[in-house]
Amino acid sequence: MKEALIDLRAWRQFVAVAEELHFGRAALRLHMTQPPVTQAIAQLEKTLGVVLFDRTRRRVALTPAGEALLPDVRDLLARAQALPARARAAAAGQVGRVRIAFVSTVGFEQLPAWVREFRVLCPEVALELVEATGDVQLEAFARGEIDAGLMLHSPGAAPPGLARLLVEEEALVLALPAQHRLARARPVPLAEVLAEPLVIFPRRILPSLHDAVFALYHAAGRTPQVAQEAIQMQTIVNLVSGGIGVAWVPHSVMQFRRAGVVYRQAGEFKGVGRRRVALPACETSLVWPAQAAHPALARFVEFVRERTGRAGAKQGRRGA
Repeated sequence: MKEALIDLRAWRQFVAVAEELHFGRAALRLHMTQPPVTQAIAQLEKTLGVVLFDRTRRRVALTPAGEALLPDVRDLLARAQALPARARAAAAGQVGRVRIAFVSTVGFEQLPAWVREFRVLCPEVALELVEATGDVQLEAFARGEIDAGLMLHSPGAAPPGLARLLVEEEALVLALPAQHRLARARPVPLAEVLAEPLVIFPRRILPSLHDAVFALYHAAGRTPQVAQEAIQMQTIVNLVSGGIGVAWVPHSVMQFRRAGVVYRQAGEFKGVGRRRVALPACETSLVWPAQAAHPALARFVEFVRERTGRAGAKQGRRGA
């Protein structure tokens, strides 16, 4: 059976009578005459199929049903009164939800600090976080499951078709087993480390950076000897700790302290034709579908822009 809709005016009249326990005083409070209030309550009871008030010539009292209903009706009216302000807050990005995927390197320091500060500034915007590699983020964008992503890529190689805000630029450093013969070198001789077994992420999750690392080896006339692939940076560092090989990792990964691992800068090296071999670097970008941006997301993007001091969003041009 379909329930009849009851407008807010009837509920306001119910609350007025329930609080005054007198139809005349309730009518004065509502700036009405008494007969319309009496009729409205009678119609409300008929619609609900329950008696809300016991009426005698001397008194008006709430029935058990009326008493049970009163707190919920008060809550309903309070929520209704708050709707205009909430609508304006939502339009201003002060209320809502932002679903953010992030790579593990951002989770070491930046993201926890941002979440903490953003919660203070926008307490009614929920940030839903999920750790995901770049390839997984792109799939999530395609399915509409995330609003924004913090991605790692080689310089200038942000994913195409997404608005982009550069968050950080950093060099890649070497993660070495603590007992490795090159662990004490500062800087590590690049010509020697390129001959070592390599632990690296699969190309499918971060193609631009994978290619940049391989390009380094090729420019030096070397072929990378991949000992093991792993998806997460923490796993790569753990494998280095186990002596599986060496790894190139973003500078921010140095905050991940793991027994048995040291982080070192690599020295300069001249490759084929005595040309200086450039060491690979990486960028972290906040990306989002520009056409799908909503006010809460726009507020978060602006928040990140202010924290990073970046000028504006760009469109990604090359594949990550």
